[in-house]
Amino acid sequence: MTARDQGPPDDGRPAPRPGGGGRQAQRAERREAILEAAMELISERGYRRTSLAAVAERAGLTQQGLLHHFPTKELLLVAVLEARDRWDLAWAVAASGAGSTDTLAQLVDYNATRPGIVQTYTVLSADSVTEDHPARSFFESRFRSVRASMAEALRAEYGDALPGGLTPERAAPLLVAVLDGLQLQWLLDPDDVDMPGAFRDFLALLEDGERRSGRPAREPDEG
Repeated sequence: MTARDQGPPDDGRPAPRPGGGGRQAQRAERREAILEAAMELISERGYRRTSLAAVAERAGLTQQGLLHHFPTKELLLVAVLEARDRWDLAWAVAASGAGSTDTLAQLVDYNATRPGIVQTYTVLSADSVTEDHPARSFFESRFRSVRASMAEALRAEYGDALPGGLTPERAAPLLVAVLDGLQLQWLLDPDDVDMPGAFRDFLALLEDGERRSGRPAREPDEG
């Protein structure tokens, strides 16, 4: 099974392009093949046991050829996470047209099927807090973007004030912390931590807080 086969239905990943198109198109295709190979191997072997040599072999390249595109393993892994974010975003937009907590719950379901990718994200995000880490700028930018997206999703569902009077902007970092904290606990103890169930429990707390505030809870999505 390839990395493409593991995503949600219609996951938004670009369809393979026909050959040709010149050197730049060939370079883009090789880069995409490397990312696909890395995603597959991380899913099969985990973060630590995925080597550049193995990725190069899976992608049909020499290791030197791979290093032409990604000089270090850290840069390759950051590119894998960037690709994952693009594919997940494309799928989320296709699924709901906009960010929502329901879509987030579906992505949590999907992440529970790819522990290697979640492990890569968790390890790199923790390592990136050190000075001059190659992934630091990626995670700084990513967290800013994710907080903004979370605030937008929360505002769309709960308005300008959540239970307790929090604004969506103040609640967004808490939502990110729940998601990332659940991932860490799940990676350490997957038999005891039901990550998708726990995230839905958290959403239920928001819904309960909404009812207690005297405002009607949102209508469940149809379909």
